[in-house]
Amino acid sequence: MTTGTTSPLVELDGVSKYYGTVRALEDVSLQVHAGEITCVLGDNGAGKSTLIKIIAGLHGHDAGTLRIDGEETTLSSPREALDLGIATVYQDLAVVPLMPVWRNFFLGSEPITGTGPFKRLDVARMRETTRAELLRMGIDLRDVDQPIGTLSGGERQCVAIARAIHFGAKVIVLDEPTAALGVKQSGVVLKYVAAARDAGLGVVLITHNPHHAYLVGDRFVLLKRGAMAGSHTKDSVTLDELTRQMAGGSDLEALRHELERVPAPGRIGSGGHRPPPAPHHGRPTDPQGRQDP
Repeated sequence: MTTGTTSPLVELDGVSKYYGTVRALEDVSLQVHAGEITCVLGDNGAGKSTLIKIIAGLHGHDAGTLRIDGEETTLSSPREALDLGIATVYQDLAVVPLMPVWRNFFLGSEPITGTGPFKRLDVARMRETTRAELLRMGIDLRDVDQPIGTLSGGERQCVAIARAIHFGAKVIVLDEPTAALGVKQSGVVLKYVAAARDAGLGVVLITHNPHHAYLVGDRFVLLKRGAMAGSHTKDSVTLDELTRQMAGGSDLEALRHELERVPAPGRIGSGGHRPPPAPHHGRPTDPQGRQDP
């Protein structure tokens, strides 16, 4: 892991994005260093998706500065981002479920063998490369010929991470990789996220789960309604504080007070009041308690 003294692979400085009069992102800054994981946390509508699109080259930013390897740039397409070493793994993974694992691994970048009219896909090379790259990441699949749709959600995420590394990514942006996974599969994915970090890549982990972020993260950027709500390094924030800020802090405390149960009037313990006696439906009694004849 780096100490953060090297120049960042990707740096956003005061970046903003507007859609007409709608502020999607305003004055957001973050750094992505080699061998580190930068976690971007926020609730739905916080601006995480817009941030991904700017880094991935889908949308250009309207204000601020985006630097890649220290050079100021504006990405015009995802292909340009890929050429600069930035790979994005979206939540839906963009895989073809009925195609085999090796075909999805090379989807859009298939090697060719033969010349002239004898050109064809180099299937043997794709199978062998897929198997070797997955093993290098510690992923031992039973068969790379099986449809990728038969893999678990965690395994599909790991294949996508291994694919990005194989094709030369220096920075991987992961869009909520554990959002739809159970505890065990989330742990598997986080293990491979850490493996990408240990391989020297810069990782941007987009998540709304502070517990997952704190397990692997080195830097934390919190977004709220398109603006930054905090920026921390691992040694400057605790999990409890990160969770509190993620949950809204003062907003959550105000909500807790609003939701506190107020004892109904007449209950014992609510100001010393006792409930009124239940009405008596039998025959009347005299002061000594004897019933009238």
